[in-house]
Amino acid sequence: MCLFLLFLCTMSQDKKIISIDAMSGDKGPKAVLGGMNQYLYQNGESGVFFRVFGDEKKLRKMLAKYPRVARNCELIHAPGVIKGTDKVMDVIRHAQDTSMYMAIKDVRIGKSATVISAGNTGVFMSLSKLALKTIDGISRPAITTMLPSGGGDSRVVVLDLGANVHCDESILFDFAILGSVYAEVIGKMPRPKLGVLNIGSEETKGNETLQHLNKVLTAHKDVLPYDYIGFVEANDISAGNVQVVVTDGFTGNIVLKTVEGTAKLIKRVVVENFKKSVLAIIGAFFLVHVFKRLKHKIDPRSYAGATFLGLKGFAVKTHGNSDALAFANSIRYAADLAGAKLGDMIEERAHALADVRTELRIEE
Repeated sequence: MCLFLLFLCTMSQDKKIISIDAMSGDKGPKAVLGGMNQYLYQNGESGVFFRVFGDEKKLRKMLAKYPRVARNCELIHAPGVIKGTDKVMDVIRHAQDTSMYMAIKDVRIGKSATVISAGNTGVFMSLSKLALKTIDGISRPAITTMLPSGGGDSRVVVLDLGANVHCDESILFDFAILGSVYAEVIGKMPRPKLGVLNIGSEETKGNETLQHLNKVLTAHKDVLPYDYIGFVEANDISAGNVQVVVTDGFTGNIVLKTVEGTAKLIKRVVVENFKKSVLAIIGAFFLVHVFKRLKHKIDPRSYAGATFLGLKGFAVKTHGNSDALAFANSIRYAADLAGAKLGDMIEERAHALADVRTELRIEE
């Protein structure tokens, strides 16, 4: 055991170690191993090493098709599997031998830097929170990712995307800290523009919670580590007018599903119209590079990973129906997180802004 831990420590100096829940998700190990193979093919075999949790016999047989993956992974047998239909309270006490929990635990004990799962979101979130714990000064973790926005390769950080349905001012304030740090470190957006999602940009719009939050944030704009621009509307997300959008998990999940649905609609309309005209097909030939960029911009698989931001460790959730391409992109995302120093920065900012956060609890 000591020699093995020494091996992992030595390897971690050269490679980012990612734990994989191989048995969860609609497409199972086939999509997971296929995604790992795509990632290694596109990015080389020197940067990442995988610790793969699942049915060892089944996975070893499948690995014969992926020698590249076999050279860059270790299999750890996990006999149990958490299903997409399982309820949190029914499985959380009996999850110790499942591929999901064992992969999460690998991050907690320091053998891996990040865990990826395509499994049950509610269970994955609950197990991650229990195992990894929340960063000091942060009340709750939030599901976070970057969605397409504006022109070029611009993205916008949106949180929460479904972890917390009901949020008071203090929780939303914490999300602003999480989102701004994430935007700076992962999104390379210095002092990002941050807005609170509302039904209008006017200060009088929204419920009492949002109005109180806006009032306090506006009063302390000079000490905030981000550029607070007030209320924003949903159309500001795609317009590129804001870089971090804070909202509750109920609203955020609707935003996410709307963006994904719109992307699929655009793709479907474009394909259908090209099929109707020979001239359109000829024109598409000359615009092939434009359509490739458009596809990359709007394809949900290009932002397949979302992290439970605010934990003492990285847990990446990818879509339950992720194919190999989506899983490859989630690995790329996890590798970026593995090299980031988010936790310390989040804790420092939470401590620095503790007085402002306390003010949110004071009744007007």
